[in-house]
Amino acid sequence: MNEDAEAHLLERRVGGTTLLSGGFLEVRRDEVLLPDGSAATREYILHPGAVAVVPVLDDGRLVLVRQYRYPVAKVLLEWPAGKRDDGETTLACAKRELQEETGYTAREWAYGGEIHNAAAYSSESISIWFARGLVAGPQRLDSGEFVEMVVLSEAELDAVASRGELTDVKTIIGLQWLQRWRAGTRELAWHGASQAAAL
Repeated sequence: MNEDAEAHLLERRVGGTTLLSGGFLEVRRDEVLLPDGSAATREYILHPGAVAVVPVLDDGRLVLVRQYRYPVAKVLLEWPAGKRDDGETTLACAKRELQEETGYTAREWAYGGEIHNAAAYSSESISIWFARGLVAGPQRLDSGEFVEMVVLSEAELDAVASRGELTDVKTIIGLQWLQRWRAGTRELAWHGASQAAAL
């Protein structure tokens, strides 16, 4: 929809302040005017954006990672993922994160789409990329990063999800998009690594 069609829903920022500025996140409190002219405040986190990669091996199995997530105090099963560096394209970030966390590089890439995983309180968006034609190599984990690589079939991952043990939103959505692509109800436009970079 265009902005004119949504004007009756829009909020307009009229002031604000930064409550906290950390290593890569900023917490803000803004004053806004609501569509009816009344005032409100919005507290939210500014985030540079992130990517997640759905890596598909030649035999159809999937490459995931397990890592401890401090805010929820749990080890989560996830697609390889990470935040974008300043000025970095989503594909460049996807390639970097895949190689860092799993050691794999990919010959083909397809853009799945963008999700907003916590739109009520964060500006973060996650671009989901699919990768195939994987070539194994050494992990290149960042200092202080502890990640365990896991390889599962789609059925095994679906069973984890069905038991309610898959709680990471980007991984749940990536699995659903993968299943729809394999079922022929969602298209993915695959490109060689150099072609995809030019998109």
